[in-house]
Amino acid sequence: MAIYDPTKRPADAFDTHTHLNDEVFWHDVAAYWARARESRVMEMNIVGYDTVGNQRAIEIAREFEGANAIVGWQPEDIRDFDEKALETLREQLNDPVVVGVGEMGLDYYWEENPSKEDQIVAFKTQLELAKEFKKPVTVHSRDAFDDTYSVLKASGVEEFGGVMHSFTGDAEEAKRFLDLGMYISFSGIATFKNAHEVHEAVKAVPLDRILVETDAPYLAPTPFRGKQNEPMYVFQILTNLAEQLGMTYNELAKITTENAHRLWQIEA
Repeated sequence: MAIYDPTKRPADAFDTHTHLNDEVFWHDVAAYWARARESRVMEMNIVGYDTVGNQRAIEIAREFEGANAIVGWQPEDIRDFDEKALETLREQLNDPVVVGVGEMGLDYYWEENPSKEDQIVAFKTQLELAKEFKKPVTVHSRDAFDDTYSVLKASGVEEFGGVMHSFTGDAEEAKRFLDLGMYISFSGIATFKNAHEVHEAVKAVPLDRILVETDAPYLAPTPFRGKQNEPMYVFQILTNLAEQLGMTYNELAKITTENAHRLWQIEA
């Protein structure tokens, strides 16, 4: 297992999906931000999930250099995604620090989640907003591959683009989303020894479509698995993926940062 060595890692990195707006970070965002920058994680997308999380993402992006906000409603929370929440989301999408729409999608894993029908309605509504605002989408999909693919395909996602976040599918599933013009982002799951299908997906994704993320505070990578994740751990995800791909850390950090700039139209 490759271990992070800061003396051999001068390249800057981009955490494309993190939740510094989560309660576990909110008390001291500045400290976690500083820790990330010490590890040369110089840019990150703060991803929302409901009205409060979205507003916090915007506040962080306004305050910290290199931070961007992505705002939307994740499937677990769409019971509160009513007309008022939709109007608030529209207002938030007009903020200049907002670069994308999400986290949205489908999650059929938990029985207590909203119904599949309600999730699909909320997903389609946000895809329509993405088309209107011409912003890429960040898509969550868990135990819902076929429906996620069908909804994305019907939406004409090629017009505004997006990313499958924390991808956990196999190589064939990755290729189907790639055919829709989507990027594929890998989290700490891709560093787990038993994640064989994800390892194959890593190798199947073209280098101009691959992204990295922490999804902090969740899914800490090996060798930090089981601990609270944070943006600084992008270094270990990049180290591990570079090893899988036969590349150097610096090569992959540069490629994934350039890909993030292209997708979210961020000036370098």
